[in-house]
Amino acid sequence: MHIILWARLVLKHQSDRRCPARKPSLSCPQGAVPSNFTERRMMATMMRLRSITLLRDRVEDWSVYPFDVPAIRCLESLEIRSRICFFVGENGSGKSTLLEAVAENYGFGREGGSRNFYQTTTDSVGRIAPLSKALRVAFSTRTGRGFYLRAESFFNVATQVDQMGLQDGYGGRSLHEQSHGESFLSLLENRFRRAGFYVLDEPEAALSPQRQLSMLALVRTLLSGNNDIQFLIASHSPILLAYPGAQIFSFDEGRIHEVRYQETSPYQIVSRFLARPDVYLKELFGELPIGSDE
Repeated sequence: MHIILWARLVLKHQSDRRCPARKPSLSCPQGAVPSNFTERRMMATMMRLRSITLLRDRVEDWSVYPFDVPAIRCLESLEIRSRICFFVGENGSGKSTLLEAVAENYGFGREGGSRNFYQTTTDSVGRIAPLSKALRVAFSTRTGRGFYLRAESFFNVATQVDQMGLQDGYGGRSLHEQSHGESFLSLLENRFRRAGFYVLDEPEAALSPQRQLSMLALVRTLLSGNNDIQFLIASHSPILLAYPGAQIFSFDEGRIHEVRYQETSPYQIVSRFLARPDVYLKELFGELPIGSDE
């Protein structure tokens, strides 16, 4: 219970001190119609990712990466209905591969950052280019604004922020002067408040469970305060995946399919382990007591 109260305090603190006044919501209750032409026009121009489609006729060789990944090979079209959408799946299932391709298709730097970040320190990030070129990523309005947070290469992005003298836009302090988790949250607090499309690849990699709760509270504040913010996130975290109303696509079983939160493998594995850790540990370690070297 104390963790829940702590998260609520975090949310209130961020709402009161760090976020601008909320813009009036332009969304309508189910079945309602905007009352005038101006409202209808504004709703039509709000930035929204609508769908991700693989144009199969653009694929030259299905036997090479990334088209040899079963979930990618079976992709046809995904309809995005929520302002926060998760990709979930086992390592190697293709979730980060598709996320990276969507980010590149949108115009973000391959190692992360905004459209102004083009630093490439390894050739491996270019392997998703064929998939990026074969995608149709449809938006209601494609503004080019937003940010791509890639946990693997976040260090390089933080270095480029310093080199470009952009610290003021990221909290006024070098991201390198903060812990890994602090720099992630600082980025969200200071950079993600602007309207845009935000792509995050396994952000929980730097966050403790309590910091993941902070991230949930912060994402809630950001989405509530700006109707032109949308998140696409690849994650293994059962905490982040619990965001209310999130749309979740699983890449397990060699196909991409929509699932409920309780059907995700992170939720099922963690909840079962926490319910009976002794059973799982006995199975994993056999009859050897914990700490035995024999």
